[in-house]
Amino acid sequence: MATTSSQPDIRLPGPGRPIVEVDGLDLRAVGPELAATLRRLAYEHQIVAVHGQDPEDVDAYLAFARALGTPEPYFQAHYHHPEHPEVFVSSNVPLDGKKVGVAGTGRMWHCDYSFFERPLAFTMIRPIVLPRAHRETLFIDMRRVLDELPDALRGRIEGRRCLHDAWDYYKVQPKDIDRAIRELIDEWHEAAPGAVHPAIVTHPATGQRNLFVSRGFTKRVVDLPEEESDALLEELFDFCEQERFVHHQPWAEGDILYWDNRSLIHHASTVPKGESSCSFRISLYDDLPFSRA
Repeated sequence: MATTSSQPDIRLPGPGRPIVEVDGLDLRAVGPELAATLRRLAYEHQIVAVHGQDPEDVDAYLAFARALGTPEPYFQAHYHHPEHPEVFVSSNVPLDGKKVGVAGTGRMWHCDYSFFERPLAFTMIRPIVLPRAHRETLFIDMRRVLDELPDALRGRIEGRRCLHDAWDYYKVQPKDIDRAIRELIDEWHEAAPGAVHPAIVTHPATGQRNLFVSRGFTKRVVDLPEEESDALLEELFDFCEQERFVHHQPWAEGDILYWDNRSLIHHASTVPKGESSCSFRISLYDDLPFSRA
């Protein structure tokens, strides 16, 4: 399927094209200079779509990911591809008759790994099996949100820090039968204790600031009473999630999408009942801190 060349065709956002689009990319031949360009495109324009790739070639996919950054295997092994632990499998499709990965992931507004001290730099996804119905990923540009945040609301969150946690999205496994919910929560927090981050972060590559909260994982504003924290976060979430801020990115066979995890939050679409869906995700770190001090 892939059409490749040493010099891929890179098209920057413009009228009718809201994201960076790349054709003719040889995933196995991304050298340091091209990799730096591809990282910079994500830092500046947030979302990059690489078209025309072979969804069956996992080795090429991993080679591309390793050129861009350092893959981070998900902290829970039951999400892993059986042969490639760096690949997070979101799937309701059996592989060789066996359940692989987890179905129905990411169906809330979130930033990947914000519940760790070091959130991810990039998230990369490629569809393997697309449902017949429309499939998309939704994004919110948190730079724009901060720019348009009302002064009064911005004043209430400026300089604050927030607790991020994801225990309430734990996917129950067969081994959890006969175990207490409290035990499962405690076990989660041993592996992922949660993390506190500034409510507004500064991108280390661009210097741009953006709001860093999400309805999925941001649980509390530190040093505020619970009721005041809940009310402030609800107001922020409602403002962020206005449709005017939401970009709907459709999926097509052969796509690879990667995005800047610092300045975007995202939300997976729902797969209609009875439809098959499978995607491979690779989580990436770069060599920069998550936020500039």
